Amino acid sequence: MPLQLRFAAESDAPLLLQFMREYYAFDGHTFVEDKARTALVNFLKDPAYGRAWIISDGETPVGYIVLTFGYSLEYQGRDAFIDEFFLRESHRARGWGRQVMQQVEDFARVHGVRCIHLEVTRPNHVARAAYRKWGFVDHEHSLMSKKIASA
Repeated sequence: MPLQLRFAAESDAPLLLQFMREYYAFDGHTFVEDKARTALVNFLKDPAYGRAWIISDGETPVGYIVLTFGYSLEYQGRDAFIDEFFLRESHRARGWGRQVMQQVEDFARVHGVRCIHLEVTRPNHVARAAYRKWGFVDHEHSLMSKKIASA
């Protein structure tokens, strides 16, 4: 079946939460369902934050991708971050990742995004190689984070 990509809606939250659970287990992130649900629903309610898509094989959902919007002086305008990208193992290494990224990039370009960033775990050599192949480059920068909001 052909790849299908559609915008996620608030009603897709249960499906997205299941994908998030699978993705976080795969990538070694902590998954706290109630906090994840709150963040996800808030995101889905406001397109100014960005967009999420459900990736399907025909009628069968097989993954998701999330693009969040920002702004960068360094990149002279609107930028975006691939916050999460997950395909079930059955649909990896089939060219689907490249197709999804191209469609998301086309969407971003139409919406004035000048640069797309993403984060990948150091041990995920397969994803790192794919992202490089698709035009993403490593920088002499390290992403550093500090949580500042109360739980």
